[in-house]
Amino acid sequence: MSTALVYSDRFFEHQTGPGHPEQPARLKAIVEQLRRDRLWDQLHHLTFQAADEKWPAAVHDAAYLRRVRESCAAGRPFVDVMDSAICPRSYEIALLAVGGVLAAVDAVMAQQADNAFCAVRPPGHHCEFDRSMGFCLLNNVAVAAEYLIQHHHLERVAIVDFDVHHGNGTQHLFEQRPDVLFISLHEHPSYLYPGTGFAWEHGQGDGEGATLNLPLPPRSGDDDYRAAFVRKVIPALERFSPQFLLVSAGFDAAEQDPLAHMKVSDAGFAWMGRRLKEAAEELCAGKIVSVLEGGYNLQKLAVGVARYVAVMLQPPGQDPLMALKAGL
Repeated sequence: MSTALVYSDRFFEHQTGPGHPEQPARLKAIVEQLRRDRLWDQLHHLTFQAADEKWPAAVHDAAYLRRVRESCAAGRPFVDVMDSAICPRSYEIALLAVGGVLAAVDAVMAQQADNAFCAVRPPGHHCEFDRSMGFCLLNNVAVAAEYLIQHHHLERVAIVDFDVHHGNGTQHLFEQRPDVLFISLHEHPSYLYPGTGFAWEHGQGDGEGATLNLPLPPRSGDDDYRAAFVRKVIPALERFSPQFLLVSAGFDAAEQDPLAHMKVSDAGFAWMGRRLKEAAEELCAGKIVSVLEGGYNLQKLAVGVARYVAVMLQPPGQDPLMALKAGL
């Protein structure tokens, strides 16, 4: 058994333009760090293709998908908001990212991999039902959750989002449903984009209580995240008892990230990965797929991802750095 990796050089074809924070160099830095730490060859590299549009259409408005597709084909510089920069290949590459995430889900469900990390772009968790926001064109994790429910016939899927920005799109897509638990740890919305994710946002209607927002003050670090996990995240997962765990893995809560004000260390990201992996092992036979979201300091992003992936490679109960040590 193994940890699967979803990655393709084709993700570089989504060009956002000079100076844009969400740039192809992010994935290049991750790949170089995985190779440097000798993790690259320990991973099971999945083959995948672009998703059938019916799967994004399961969570997104058809008119929105058409608008993105046509905006890219017309060579427009952005869709909906200037932050969501596009190029002629962007819609195709966004479908490829979704297809990679669905391939990871299939591999874990078929027991062809223990777990998976998806190094994809563009990111997804800000994308709403009918509009793009915050660099995101298709909501990769939301599509994966719906795919697990519709295609794999699961009844309970949990999503934990530790990107420093609230996953507004994911929350809004599922906040009225009881079958998807959404947990988000993020910098307090009074200080940071997108201005949603207050603690009092906890779901609506049938989904009341299936949303858990854990806003943290600026300059929060490892101890603050650990406390939130121990006191809130893990108990919520235990109560919900998911059949599959998806993770929106953003590394922009790192100290020195240019788009936020937090100070999580490399070890802090590894700790969160280890605790989520343990929760998946305890609750859903280890079924966990992590999907890259943000992270804009290239060095911090690359090292944070490498430490997180090293944890995913560990057999249950192994030392957190054993996967790294094995490659040295």
